[in-house]
Amino acid sequence: MKKMLIPLAAGIVFLAGLGAPSLDGQSRPGWFLDLETGGAFLGYCDVAIPGDSGTRFSLTDDLESSGSAFVRFRAGLNFRKRHTLWVLFAPLSLDGSGQLPYQLDFNGVTFPAGVSLTSNYRFNSYRLSYQYRIKDGDKLKIGIGLTAKIRDAGISIEGGGLASQKTNVGFVPIINFLVDWRFSPAWSLLLEGDALAAPQGRAEDVFFGLVYRTGVHWSFRAGYRILEGGSDVEEVYNFALVNYLSFGATYHF
Repeated sequence: MKKMLIPLAAGIVFLAGLGAPSLDGQSRPGWFLDLETGGAFLGYCDVAIPGDSGTRFSLTDDLESSGSAFVRFRAGLNFRKRHTLWVLFAPLSLDGSGQLPYQLDFNGVTFPAGVSLTSNYRFNSYRLSYQYRIKDGDKLKIGIGLTAKIRDAGISIEGGGLASQKTNVGFVPIINFLVDWRFSPAWSLLLEGDALAAPQGRAEDVFFGLVYRTGVHWSFRAGYRILEGGSDVEEVYNFALVNYLSFGATYHF
């Protein structure tokens, strides 16, 4: 846990030492690059593979999941004042370990009760997003748009000389949104993310936190991100919640 708090604490200290801001580069036409980092850890992760016949178990309650540092990269373009287009790469990999007091049937492999197991939960995301700001005021900005998401997910279990991995690559269309309330010349509260629900499952990736702008080029943020969702189908049952302690920086060219 201490390792996960270090990036966020460093970001807060950095923000506190910055000088006064000048202009806002958020609506300024041009390219931007964004980096986000911090600590990520599983809140819950319930799994059964196959979804209709595999053993249902938890990577957090039945095994012990460890947190990990993360990075997310984004590059985009603001154009015609209210329009934004960007691409995002968000890799994620979380490990766990432990023993189960019962036999585990996972993805066609049967792990005996009591053996030491290791797990890996992978959820890499590649996204192309477009957003239009329906309100673009000096103090309040509201945007909405569409995201084309490709997920590269996988869950693996090893132990007792056995191993099995279930992977899934798929396309998901999602709605994106933004609410940015500037309560002072330097600071604003930001709520943004992607979210969508359907009968087969749901997906949410939402950030809430503070943003500090130093001028037309740099902005910095610190806050909390939630990644939640999953699916309940014949092939796979998996619902997971990932908590992020997050610090990010954006450079506007």
